[in-house]
Amino acid sequence: MSTIRDVAKYANVSVATVSRVLNKKGYVSKEAEEVVLKAIEDLDYRPNAVARTLYNKSSRMIALITPDITNPYFPELARAIEDVSLSYGYTVVLCNTDDDEEKEQQYVSVLKQKYVDGIILITNQQFNSDLEQMNVPIVALDRILSEKFPAVVSENENGAMMATEHLIDCGCKFIAHLRGPIGLTSAEDRLKGFQKVVQDKGVASIVVNTDFHFEKSIEVTTRLLEDHPTIDGIFSSNDITAAGAMKAINNLGKSVPNDIQIVGFDGIPLGKMLIPSLTTIEQSIYKMGALGARLLIKQIENIHLEANLYTVPTKLLIRGTTKVKGED
Repeated sequence: MSTIRDVAKYANVSVATVSRVLNKKGYVSKEAEEVVLKAIEDLDYRPNAVARTLYNKSSRMIALITPDITNPYFPELARAIEDVSLSYGYTVVLCNTDDDEEKEQQYVSVLKQKYVDGIILITNQQFNSDLEQMNVPIVALDRILSEKFPAVVSENENGAMMATEHLIDCGCKFIAHLRGPIGLTSAEDRLKGFQKVVQDKGVASIVVNTDFHFEKSIEVTTRLLEDHPTIDGIFSSNDITAAGAMKAINNLGKSVPNDIQIVGFDGIPLGKMLIPSLTTIEQSIYKMGALGARLLIKQIENIHLEANLYTVPTKLLIRGTTKVKGED
């Protein structure tokens, strides 16, 4: 295997000149650069990635911390982040926390010791003060962590209002909201939008916590409908818990949408695969991930950001889990 000294000897230049060409730092004449590049090609030289990282204090690596890679929402975000990052020459390292605070802390501790250039954080946990000591750019996706960190979020409150208004327009008189994790800004905003509409319209309502978990949604929805059999509408804080609610309703011998109508939130592909297909509030998931990656790379490359908070619109997708407006 060729070394940097072999390249220098072959090109008849100094090792320092080869280093400047490789690292794109310092002056090198056009002629010398061409000779070095030809020597690298002829010798099939591969720079030592670890050594270059130590020299440049840069790895061209971005860490993506996500709470649950089994939720189809997060792989779609990850794909967008990877697509954009690769186009700028960065590699994405996935850190899946399984929604476990201790595991997330372990990842943060490890990343503090590594030469990652930046972090994209999607977390269901409370703000981690250790992040402020990372000394690398951080972008939050789908939640707001701190004023110090740029964030990309959907119009969660407006989306929740659209969902709740649609259920009311479709004739629902008693609506349950399956809320997301307590303290998570996106879940809190969806709760806020739901409450705003039911209070304004004077519609009976109840709120229960299912986090963003499928199995928990089945259990909670089952108990909820046994205790409150007159519930005829459900707004779920994400599509996964909406799917859990649909399973619970089916297990109880009830029908969607004839007995109970449901609206989810996210717009993941799973919603189209359910029977009936899920009416939902669609987020621009890919757009959010791509924007988050671009914002992080701008910070890494010392490009000024115009704002610290970026919002992406949501829209209502009407499918089979809600009736035609006004239908009995």
